[in-house]
Amino acid sequence: MSIHVIKMPDLGEGIAEVELVAWRVLPGERVVEDQILADVMTDKATVEIPSPVVGQVLALGGEVGQVLAVGAELIRIEVEAQEAVSPSPAGGGPGWGQPPQAAQAVQAVPATQAGQPPSQPSPREGRSERPIASPAVRRRAWELGIALQQVAATGAGGRIMQADLDAHVAAHGAVHGAGVPAGVRPVQRHDEEQIPVVGLRRRIAQKMQESKRRIPHFTYVEEVDVTELEALRAQLNAKWGAQRGHLTLLPLLVRAMVLAVREFPQINARFDDEAGVVTRHGAVHLGIATQTEAGLMVPVLRHAEAKDLWASAAEVARLAQAARAGKATRDELTGSTLTITSLGALGGIVSTPVINHPEVAIVGVNRIALRPVMRDGVVVARQMMNLSSSFDHRVVDGVDAAQFVQALRGYLESPTTLFVE
Repeated sequence: MSIHVIKMPDLGEGIAEVELVAWRVLPGERVVEDQILADVMTDKATVEIPSPVVGQVLALGGEVGQVLAVGAELIRIEVEAQEAVSPSPAGGGPGWGQPPQAAQAVQAVPATQAGQPPSQPSPREGRSERPIASPAVRRRAWELGIALQQVAATGAGGRIMQADLDAHVAAHGAVHGAGVPAGVRPVQRHDEEQIPVVGLRRRIAQKMQESKRRIPHFTYVEEVDVTELEALRAQLNAKWGAQRGHLTLLPLLVRAMVLAVREFPQINARFDDEAGVVTRHGAVHLGIATQTEAGLMVPVLRHAEAKDLWASAAEVARLAQAARAGKATRDELTGSTLTITSLGALGGIVSTPVINHPEVAIVGVNRIALRPVMRDGVVVARQMMNLSSSFDHRVVDGVDAAQFVQALRGYLESPTTLFVE
């Protein structure tokens, strides 16, 4: 037997340190060659670190959330005799002598959420009190009065799913809320849960903080009558939906934004505030804010100016699916010049979206609602929607922002103009 010390490899691109976001193994566990040991996150991607040897884990080199330098000790493995190898060099490349592809990059989502269950026991077995679950699952468990530590997990990497809560309620009932057994009375609760902000959640927090710190935001809200737009969308879906696919509101809004930024190129821009340079882009690369179980991601619809409604719809659907499955690549998650954000049916009346730095604007879509509106002195029912858009006041004047939103409004309220060049 010999001891093999695996050190944090050099992942390239000038990366000097990474964040440890998940352990896939436990001390005392036997591992095989190419088994994933840990997930680490750079500023661009989550990377899986594989084992180059067969043996038993002796010690882990850090806690989840800890930042490790390239060359720092990651893990110690007691190597089985027939597998004895010399210790890996500090800063050895991914796979330690294997091609770089041995350390698989999974863009912006922890590998345990990428749809591939680990080949070893769940990270929760023998672990501490910290169960793995999405915010939605945690909230529902709290509402039901269920301690997540008591729930059997069936998701990848020991993740607790909504179905696991359903099974637990069916077997044991709940303290309060949905599924309360008859006769159970509410009780006081004094439990607390500390949730480390690590991995993608930390990256999102840092990005939002940096954006708000560096950018003086101002938000402009305007209501839009989308009655005619919705009528057109219904006609297009009735005629072409079966052959070309179903259209949501989003591709029509994309088209309106493409036309509006031709009139207001200062909106489709990125501001390098350190260099003091604003770059206006001819290409419209639209970031589409997408909620996933891992957190908010912004896949990019590239060259929206060159796509028709159905091409935009298909690409947006593909990008959203890739992001939610943890399959989006680095190129699909970077390079946007302007962003759209929407909470869909939960969109509320008004929002104050945060700009996706270093862009200078973001367009927020609120929900469509049937409202009474005055038209020619008569109250009529119209489908109304608010646009809540934020701008970087350093480079976008209030009048420019207002005129841009009014241009959007004009295209959306007179949808035939969307097809006039």
